[in-house]
Amino acid sequence: MLLFGAAGALFLLFIVSFLYDRRLVRNGVYLFFALVPSVCGLLLALSAVSKPTAAIALVVLVFLVPLSTVVLAGFLIANGLTMLRREGRRLANLLSLAAGVGIIALIALRALANSTRWRPLQVAMDAVGSVLAYVSLLFVCFLLYAFVYGMLRHRRDVDFVVVLGSGLIGSRVPPLLASRLDRGREVFETAQAKGRDPMLVVSGGQGPGEDVPEARAMADYLGSRGVPEDRILIEDQSRSTEENLRFSKAIMQERRSDYRCLVVTNNFHVMRAARTARSEKVNGQVIGSRTARYFWPSAIIREFIAIFLAHRVLNLGMCALLISTSVLSAL
Repeated sequence: MLLFGAAGALFLLFIVSFLYDRRLVRNGVYLFFALVPSVCGLLLALSAVSKPTAAIALVVLVFLVPLSTVVLAGFLIANGLTMLRREGRRLANLLSLAAGVGIIALIALRALANSTRWRPLQVAMDAVGSVLAYVSLLFVCFLLYAFVYGMLRHRRDVDFVVVLGSGLIGSRVPPLLASRLDRGREVFETAQAKGRDPMLVVSGGQGPGEDVPEARAMADYLGSRGVPEDRILIEDQSRSTEENLRFSKAIMQERRSDYRCLVVTNNFHVMRAARTARSEKVNGQVIGSRTARYFWPSAIIREFIAIFLAHRVLNLGMCALLISTSVLSAL
């Protein structure tokens, strides 16, 4: 009962925080820590009914962690090679490959430290292990809530649908950006079918290697697919997600002070865009468009790193504390 009581309290904390603002990334932390005692409580309840079944479930959970780590490493390496073949050798495309190789390297170093019992290596691996445990916990919380937030049905009675830019190839809209525009058009047409008359805001300036501002190409793309020109607003000065939302907010406020909007981006980018929308005080939620599966691992790692560093004082401070604790405990 104690475990279920703790789970209930944590679920209540999650619900209060969620109702306050569903865009808060820390909602994922509350939800994860509500689920942990729930699972433990269920195992205890199962043991009261059938101890052998509970023991099997516990063994499966215990062995699932190392097994899933090895499987994950192999998957990330394979995915990284696919990214290099399809997307080229940019740093952002190396993230899943680097993560997979890093996991294998850490497993090998941990085995070497245990077999040689060389104290400096053992201490170093203990410090690295504690930091990785902390980062992995945050990553799981991030993934959990990104999934939950992405599954939510946000209100569609909006005044504006904002589509964030993601880069052009010359003047051509690539598949990644096309998926955002198609989702934005879908939301726009759904709102029209329900009797509302929203406007589409396309947001993106001109970057290196682009022949025109993103927003201009985005407007042309929507126009070629039947969206009336007078229902499209162009924001063509932004160079980042923060500026996308800040400048789009100014356009919306100019037309309607009490506006409501939905922001469209790719599904892997939803959580970070939602956090940015909150920090820029944009009155709207964020929805995602589909992304090619092979693109997901590197993209989600990049998104997590960005959010981790957005809270760098807390997170890097925590990492420093864990390293110091590991080293001091070894003295």
